[in-house]
Amino acid sequence: MRTDPEGHGPVRFGPPLPEDGLPVLPELAGVLAAAASRAGPEPVGGGPALRDAACGHGERRGLPAAPDRTALAPGAPALLTALTAAIDGDVLVPRPCASWWAPYARLLGRPVFHVPTPAESGGVPDPYALLETVRRMRAEGRDPRLLVLSVADDPTATVAPPELLHETLEAAYGEGLHLVSDETWRDTLHDPHGTVLLSPAEMLPDRVTVVTDLAGSLLPPGWPAAVARFPAGDEGGALHARVLDVLTALDARVAAPVAAAAGYALSEPEPVVARVAAAVRTHARVAAAAHRAVVEAGALARPPQCGRHLYVDLSPLAPALAAHGVGDAQELEDFLTGRLGMPAAGGHRFGDDLETPRVRLCTAPLLGDTPEERAACLDADEPAELPRVGRALNHLASVFGDLRDDARRWESTR
Repeated sequence: MRTDPEGHGPVRFGPPLPEDGLPVLPELAGVLAAAASRAGPEPVGGGPALRDAACGHGERRGLPAAPDRTALAPGAPALLTALTAAIDGDVLVPRPCASWWAPYARLLGRPVFHVPTPAESGGVPDPYALLETVRRMRAEGRDPRLLVLSVADDPTATVAPPELLHETLEAAYGEGLHLVSDETWRDTLHDPHGTVLLSPAEMLPDRVTVVTDLAGSLLPPGWPAAVARFPAGDEGGALHARVLDVLTALDARVAAPVAAAAGYALSEPEPVVARVAAAVRTHARVAAAAHRAVVEAGALARPPQCGRHLYVDLSPLAPALAAHGVGDAQELEDFLTGRLGMPAAGGHRFGDDLETPRVRLCTAPLLGDTPEERAACLDADEPAELPRVGRALNHLASVFGDLRDDARRWESTR
């Protein structure tokens, strides 16, 4: 089995956040354009107006933070890099986890330790596995200090139930860990009335830093901006100061025009609220249709609850994959990307074992090829029934259906 990623890009990096694939909101583009002539730089950590808007955004979600405990940077990776640099010790993350979490720790020379997640959801480690991992690390002379988790998860598109989160946070608190809660996808719940999402910061307000990349729901990914909300108290104040020191050393500033757009989006005027709701509805319905297609073909996938992606395990189709020369996640990524004509990032990019045939599929490529086709999805009651989206979903179902048929033929010849 091949494990050398040569020729396939560095496995330890990428892929990027799932995009929404939709045209930029005109009102948002107007704010950015109006600020394009600003020549002065935005202060490191964000100016007063931007931090005030971020605080208001958090307050409306039950996440209070004062402006002097809030910082903005050009994307969540910059914030996580600064947080990791500011907190001594080793880093723990769930398995699987967002593809960008581990590389920044490794960039700083910090080893990353993966902790298994329970069967029902990703993003939050199993509490017993967390305790065992911490115990083993300390027995080996390691110093676990930082746990990164996500209640609304990339890559699995699941939302961790409150009871699991509570048990994991109890374990983390008992072991003295600081937590970074990546809440990039919290505003993309497919069923906001039927899904209970609690932030770790609501349970452990003095031990959790919340990071939110605005590319999750408010800004296009090409306009990088992210918010960090630090805990109250002396420890949170000291951490905020150290993070600002790192951001200053990196000169990690939000570009002035992007800061203007971010401030507008964070204040949540009606056009932004309406666009977010329409985009979430669109991706939720397309993701549900894609989920049905892959499950009907015999693959395994948890029903997507947030974001614009789903995570698929093709282990039941392994015989058919082997017949096509696919023996690991990198080969599966290459195979499905070619067959589907859209990115299919292998699970190894999210910390899963290379030998396990898993991929993250995103819904944006299914919405259409042109801005007009994709914009039409926002107004459709059932975007999956639009001709272009329907054809894309049928192609997805056909590719997975062929693998199911191949697997059945392989079984019948045994």
